[in-house]
Amino acid sequence: MREAHEFEFFRAGGVEQVLIRSGADIAHIGELDQKLWVALACPTRGIEFDRRTLDFIDTDHDLRIRPPELIAACEWACAHLHSPEELMEGGDGIALSALRQPAGEDDALADEARYVLRLLQKEDASVITLDDVMRRTGMLAAMRFNGDGIVTPETATEESVRCTLRSIAQTHGSTRDCNGRDGVDKERAQAFFAEAEAMRLWQAGDGTACGSAAMLEAAEAVGAVREKVEDFFTRCRLAAYDSQAAAALNASHETFLALGGQELTLDHERIAALPLAPIGPGRPLPLRAGVNPAWSEALATLQLKAIAPLLGDASVDQIDESAWNELQRRVASCQAWLAQKPASPLSHLDGPALSALLEAQGAVMALIEEDERAAPHNARLRDLEKLLRLKRDLRRLLENFVSFKAFYHREGAIFQAGTLYLDSRSCDLTVRVDDVKQHAALAGLAKTCLAYCECRRGNERMHIVAAFTAGDVDFLLSGRNCVFYDRQGHDWDATITRLIENPTSVTQAFFSPYKKFVRLIEEQVAKRAAVSEAGAQGALSSLASSLGTADKAITPAAAAGRLPGSRIDVGTVAAIGVAMGSISAVLVALFSKFIDLGQWIPIALGGIVIAISGPSMLIAWLKLRQRSLGPILDASGWAINGRMKVNVRLGASLSRTAHIPRHAIRLLRDPFAERRGMARPLAAALTLAAVVAALAWQLDLLDRELPRALQHTRSMPGN
Repeated sequence: MREAHEFEFFRAGGVEQVLIRSGADIAHIGELDQKLWVALACPTRGIEFDRRTLDFIDTDHDLRIRPPELIAACEWACAHLHSPEELMEGGDGIALSALRQPAGEDDALADEARYVLRLLQKEDASVITLDDVMRRTGMLAAMRFNGDGIVTPETATEESVRCTLRSIAQTHGSTRDCNGRDGVDKERAQAFFAEAEAMRLWQAGDGTACGSAAMLEAAEAVGAVREKVEDFFTRCRLAAYDSQAAAALNASHETFLALGGQELTLDHERIAALPLAPIGPGRPLPLRAGVNPAWSEALATLQLKAIAPLLGDASVDQIDESAWNELQRRVASCQAWLAQKPASPLSHLDGPALSALLEAQGAVMALIEEDERAAPHNARLRDLEKLLRLKRDLRRLLENFVSFKAFYHREGAIFQAGTLYLDSRSCDLTVRVDDVKQHAALAGLAKTCLAYCECRRGNERMHIVAAFTAGDVDFLLSGRNCVFYDRQGHDWDATITRLIENPTSVTQAFFSPYKKFVRLIEEQVAKRAAVSEAGAQGALSSLASSLGTADKAITPAAAAGRLPGSRIDVGTVAAIGVAMGSISAVLVALFSKFIDLGQWIPIALGGIVIAISGPSMLIAWLKLRQRSLGPILDASGWAINGRMKVNVRLGASLSRTAHIPRHAIRLLRDPFAERRGMARPLAAALTLAAVVAALAWQLDLLDRELPRALQHTRSMPGN
């Protein structure tokens, strides 16, 4: 029994994750329990990883990578290398001596690598690089025979072969070769020549049944109208059977009313469906006048090509049922031969044209076979490219799929789209988003402050979501503009379009109630100011309207209740005085009770602060414990196997605020600084209140301790 491979794990984000430390870990990755994998699926688009490499791994081409595909890629790469440690080294080059030919494979990648280097005139090179393979791929695509099994008209050197290839493309369609040019593959060519041969055999078969080209034309003319003529004579027989059936067998008045309401042409299907001529008992079929206009041309051809030469009457303008039956008898053998004509887009070609096409068959098939002989080189070249890409990228993919080492070690995870700058802060946890509404429905479970942004760069547009994991969120608003830098360093104009609010730290949650209280006061003051302004405007309006009656005296009853020279009611003044007195008494009583607390004053202050900020801090603490990366990536198409926590320490590294360099020189005098106004007096008043509270605390302590000291002194011997 083979001994199980020993993996090493590290802990990050509250999850035990495997550490890729050697090539043996990559070779045995299939032995790792998938319950220990961080991710179980990831998209091949919208992440910062080489698409070509992901397409090589995505064998079912569903644009998603899953563990079986990744395990298969690791095993395939290890099977083609002498040592799996090559996969740990990275880089886009492989030494020829490191390549190995797995058992059961006829062609070695080392031979193909030497062949590529020889074509590039690098015979002495011992290392092949991805650039070498891509150059060879470009050369192969430009060659006459590139191994894709598709030949274009330009591939042929003879004009007859070129014409045949064009005919195949016109009748059976074309396909694009690896250079993007339209060409013909083996399947289309075989179908074309099979139909050409069938048509040639049909023409060379019992064609003597027609006798001449005139008989063939007559049979074709009869066949073109046979069903409609049979329909006409059958209707006439029914009308002869019962005269009352004639009206029902002809087109009704309602049918013509329906036609009259449409835009008509002679090839209209509803016109063509009408009988060839009016139905009557024993009536002959007219050939010129009084016929259905949709069939007039076909009937004229019938008269010219069949009736005149076969019945011997060129001037006949109608035909009865017996003459029609005689006409069908004469063309019956020719029609039987026509019925055997293969249905093919080549049916319009005559014998010489078909023979010319069939003569080019050997040359066309030879070109296709010669192109296909280059296919093995293409397959080996593709495998060589795949191995080089896996050597360069496989370890990085494992550290972003099996574990999230690249993310937790701050090395730049493949799902991080770039960096967003806003409010003197940079956000590194940014993810591309296809559908903002759908993404936000799931990403909200991450308990993280998320800002969805629309990014613009020229004509390009994309959406991202940025996680704000540190700092305040007071000024994060929809519509704010910012700048986004993608992983390639390109700058994008970004605008916040949607915001999911969540706390970023316990400290931010501590000040949140006070900030909300201040905002509430500001809103109330603004409302009262607006009401006062409206009242003032109304008073001015009343004053303006009363200027015309200024000479009228105020009545004694109205003036008696006012102070001299004032419009304020005496009762109002008294009520205000009583209210101010009550408020003052309450404040004095509260201050007295507060002073009476003595040494408990700091505890009381702490209790007040806890009562105000405690709930907000508790909620923030609970949410920060639940903050995770999983829902954000799940909403982007990943399948995350764990919660992947984003704690406060990690969050601080993902959203970094601006800091002045340590050795920078700071000029602190601001000539445009705001005047402090009442700030200093208010600060002095608060300081005085604190000093008074401290003195009261000390006096209270002295009042308690002094009697105890005196009592202790009196109790001593000799006193």
